[in-house]
Amino acid sequence: MLHLNSQQAGFQKVFQDRLAFEPSLDVSVMESVRAVLASIRQEGDDAVIRYTRQWDGLSVSSFHELEVTKDVMRTAFKGLDEARRNALETAARRIRDFHEAQKQESWSMDDGQGSVLGQRITPIDRAGLYVPGGKAAYPSSVLMNAIPAKVAGVNELIMVVPTPGGERNELVLAAAYLAGVDRIFTIGGAQAVGALAFGTQSVPAVDKIVGPGNAYVAEAKRQVFGRVGIDMIAGPSEILVISDGTVSPQWVAMDLFSQAEHDEMAQSILLSTSPQHSLEVLQAVKALLPEMPRRAVIEKSLADRGLIVDVQSMQEACELASLAAPEHLEILTQGPEQWADKIRHAGAIFMGPFASESLGDYCAGPNHVLPTMRSARFSSPLGVYDFQKRTSMLKVSEASAQSLGAVAAELAWGEGLAAHARAAELRMQPVPKPRYE
Repeated sequence: MLHLNSQQAGFQKVFQDRLAFEPSLDVSVMESVRAVLASIRQEGDDAVIRYTRQWDGLSVSSFHELEVTKDVMRTAFKGLDEARRNALETAARRIRDFHEAQKQESWSMDDGQGSVLGQRITPIDRAGLYVPGGKAAYPSSVLMNAIPAKVAGVNELIMVVPTPGGERNELVLAAAYLAGVDRIFTIGGAQAVGALAFGTQSVPAVDKIVGPGNAYVAEAKRQVFGRVGIDMIAGPSEILVISDGTVSPQWVAMDLFSQAEHDEMAQSILLSTSPQHSLEVLQAVKALLPEMPRRAVIEKSLADRGLIVDVQSMQEACELASLAAPEHLEILTQGPEQWADKIRHAGAIFMGPFASESLGDYCAGPNHVLPTMRSARFSSPLGVYDFQKRTSMLKVSEASAQSLGAVAAELAWGEGLAAHARAAELRMQPVPKPRYE
């Protein structure tokens, strides 16, 4: 890992260069996705079946074979061994409890002249959830995406998950059953995103698509955005650790590994107020790396994007952390709350030596779908609010129409919009009698 001191010449440039990440827009991926989406839009089920045969190696003759029934989901859940089922239930309960606290309520106010103004909160009708499939198993992603949708009151949740070679992951199906997913289709890639966005003869069109996927899935979400809502276009995973040297260097090293093992482009950063601690963490990295199953991925990630910085103070560490606006921020210090208050931007903040990021990924309760690529400066974790809509409500009294009408008309004439002005002015005059009784 690159090891720097914040006081050395040129540090700020090196630090910002290390943070910089622009996802490459592969023209071939864009064109391939565009063609797939056009086929789905025109041919519906037939195109989905064709791509599923081609890319997932499934010999299916009808779309019926691509739907997973509730009975199959229930069987997968009942078939889990007791320890695994208990872990899944505990995680689901904590995630649900946390997100119940996020629910927003409708409200109204009186303007003092008899008009009632307010905001109505309603859930979206139908959401789509993309889950990676095959040998990969991400039951935690199912829980983190599906449970907030159900808490929000989404009427129907449609999940798509590829099953290359027909390989279904029972844990993913069990998580879907526990989270309340309504329907599952074993399709993936850009074709699954297209089916959710446009609808086919068998897949109902949804209002919003959430969930992670590969470059083709991300590009498909980008291209259908506007027709449907999406959660985000996520970049590589990130962790930034602030340490005052009081925490085990082995703990810090493993936390850095926890993000680096995701992907060669993932980023792991340590800001330390103790140069000696930094050296101990580096030693722990070297000692622990050989035993990691995904050693090659971790090694590449740490070499290309990893960073250890010796800082002069905790205040400086907080300033650099806010500049980085990381997906995950761990404050492994004594009295972490005082430093958390100084952080302006982060997807999630883990406070104290026992708050490992992995607990947040699986079972603590807060959502693990977090902003990346410094987008924590302006966006938030996935939550119940992502599956709710706000509608403005206005009931205007005759008295308010008089006073507000004058204001609206004046501004409308100033903008040169005569019909706007006249519509307001007409309501300032005596109410005409109805022409027809």
